[in-house]
Amino acid sequence: MQKQKRAYLCACAAVLFWGTSASAFKISLRYIDFLSLLLYASITSTVAFFIYILVSNKLRLLKGLSGKDYLYSALLGFLNPFLYYAVLFKAYSILPAQEAQPLNFIWPITLVLLSIPLLKQKIRPKDILATFISFTGVFVISTRGDILGFKFTNITGVLLATGSSIIWALFWIYNVRDKLDEVVRLFLNFVFGSVLTFLLMMVTSSVCVPDLSGLLGGVYIGLFEMGITFLLWLRALKLSKTTAHVTSLIYLVPFLSLLFISFTVGETILPATFVGLIFIVGGIILQRF
Repeated sequence: MQKQKRAYLCACAAVLFWGTSASAFKISLRYIDFLSLLLYASITSTVAFFIYILVSNKLRLLKGLSGKDYLYSALLGFLNPFLYYAVLFKAYSILPAQEAQPLNFIWPITLVLLSIPLLKQKIRPKDILATFISFTGVFVISTRGDILGFKFTNITGVLLATGSSIIWALFWIYNVRDKLDEVVRLFLNFVFGSVLTFLLMMVTSSVCVPDLSGLLGGVYIGLFEMGITFLLWLRALKLSKTTAHVTSLIYLVPFLSLLFISFTVGETILPATFVGLIFIVGGIILQRF
């Protein structure tokens, strides 16, 4: 099979798995609290990354790392998975999945905005327009279409869902400066993220063994939102002639998510959610192309 075809297969598989994530978050949170979900998902991802490192003979790379490398990985692990998923899972516990998912998806626009002060990039008129369009979508979803009423359905949930996009954007901005192997880097991030989550749960006295449904939810998210799916996406980028060939597929994720949310979570998708999502994705596409 040609490399580009394999790239598309890996990318499509990743997009499909990510499309199920919002539903998996919402269903799992029925049986387990958000910190416990983060802990078991992070541990599952850590194990998945370790097995990959072991099989691909990259374990030796860990021996050559300096204390500075481990410290930087700890910083990145604090941002993701610890802080990012803690905020995101909390948002999903408050908001309907159809609102939390697209509000979190504005991270590409947030990435551009944060790159201006942090990476000294210049903002273009197109970036300003794209930002306006995407945040119009955020406003439509947050008010469930009641724009004139200017009433947010749940301001705390909206702030958490949109705030998670800021954390994700910060993670990728600082991730650029990390020169470690991609999978080794992710493995260390999730090791530190798992430890931080466990320590927080110890402090808050919330360490507990969930029932089977909650545990399976954590394992599923750890494999198909974080672990295996990241590996598939990295593989797709490596095999593809150019990243543009596969990255455009990522825009299918929020629309697939709405389908899964409707069929598996049982939420009735509001017209405002679909319209707002079109605005968000439209702004991102304008900014990218």
